[in-house]
Amino acid sequence: MYFIAQNFEQYMLPCLSKKLFGLDCFGCGMQRSMVFLIQGDFSAAFHMYPAIFTLIVLIAVIGINAIRNFKYVGKLIYFLAILNAVIIITGYYFKHFNF
Repeated sequence: MYFIAQNFEQYMLPCLSKKLFGLDCFGCGMQRSMVFLIQGDFSAAFHMYPAIFTLIVLIAVIGINAIRNFKYVGKLIYFLAILNAVIIITGYYFKHFNF
């Protein structure tokens, strides 16, 4: 697994916002967080990008819904999307404005 993660790091996309304006975007840290997940370092993945676990759940629910429609899955997707937005904004705030 470490070999796969090491190769993945070579192909990471640079953050356009960081390159042009010098500011992190709301997605900065997600790729490195995925590398930590592949390596099995869940704590470092969370510290790098706090919304990583809820995003994985959201993507899984959307994928399952694409295969088979369930009755109330739309409400679940809506709830998970709002939850992810709150976690991403809160994480961004603490990353940049933590006193």
